[in-house]
Amino acid sequence: MDIPNLSASNINQVSQKKSLLPVILIIAVLAVTSGFWLSRYFPSQKSTSPVSNTNSEKNTAASADSLKNKDDVQVGKIYGDSSKAFQDTASGTIEKGNINGEGTHILNRDGGISQRVSLTSSAVDLDLFVGLKVEVKGQTNASTKTGWLMDIGSIKRLE
Repeated sequence: MDIPNLSASNINQVSQKKSLLPVILIIAVLAVTSGFWLSRYFPSQKSTSPVSNTNSEKNTAASADSLKNKDDVQVGKIYGDSSKAFQDTASGTIEKGNINGEGTHILNRDGGISQRVSLTSSAVDLDLFVGLKVEVKGQTNASTKTGWLMDIGSIKRLE
């Protein structure tokens, strides 16, 4: 049976390997942290935002802030933020109110009470469109109180 060599040089090699592990962990943490912050200061040039609408639609969009009353709303003109590509559209008549406490206005669509949409908007003053037949474009939001809750980005008067 061999007796291992327990000289001082073997013990130093083992202790050096154990002291190297914390240094490697510190270097890894510093690398990840610096990579994160560098990505914040120098983001990549690729854009993941949706494709914007055509220039002709941007030029026809009017600011809803310029409207003073319902009589200023023109048929066929788009009001609101048309620079974003909104995925959801609906048509109907707007009325003031909410469905089960959701939204500030209601879009009454063909098909009766089950087809109504709860509306909110930070881009357009929906009070200017109450009683008018409109087409709205926006983003559907999750709701447990109403069948369809939509945040309106742009609106166009149909009649």
